[in-house]
Amino acid sequence: MTKKQRYEAVIAYFEETMPEAETELHFANDFQLLVAVMLSAQCTDKRVNMVTPALFDAFPTVEAMAAATEDEVLAYVKSVSYPNSKAKHLVETARQLVERFSGEVPGTLEELTSLPGVGRKTANVVMSVAFGQARMAVDTHVFRVSHRIGLVGEKAKTPLAVELELMKHFPEAIIPKAHHWLILHGRYVCTALKPHCMECGLQSSCVYYNKKS
Repeated sequence: MTKKQRYEAVIAYFEETMPEAETELHFANDFQLLVAVMLSAQCTDKRVNMVTPALFDAFPTVEAMAAATEDEVLAYVKSVSYPNSKAKHLVETARQLVERFSGEVPGTLEELTSLPGVGRKTANVVMSVAFGQARMAVDTHVFRVSHRIGLVGEKAKTPLAVELELMKHFPEAIIPKAHHWLILHGRYVCTALKPHCMECGLQSSCVYYNKKS
């Protein structure tokens, strides 16, 4: 199977089984999305969704969070991973959004990654989900699934290398959806320690499965 054929098979499978893939994070606006994605770093979406309702009730606007102290925010996010640094980054980012961007979440990689605690992956998620841009955020799920299926080569050893290869082969129009396909597939089927290969419809296309069997 050529790489082109593999991509075609993967796209056809997910278009049929997951036509409306989207983020599992809960949010009501661009700022809440940015906050939720920042909190989700090395933390599950399920945990973030448990934390954010009370956090957003306490700080309903970017201005409200900008006026808060780190300790005030920490009280709401202490159950997520790295709560101290995340509380600090949330407050600092809110302040910079107010001071530099009139309280609006910017839509470019350069602007987003200039904010405290916002790396390339977080910025790509925001640009994809909030602004519909063709961006491929590579988290541990996307990295693992891309390698196992064979969507990327062995030389793609970094998240950036995986991102660039996926961007090259997925049609631009479906890249935002393909990002969620790979995340959700990795979260529920192609899991890290014990992938559920017998429940997967990609067996004939998957390099990992065909090597193993």
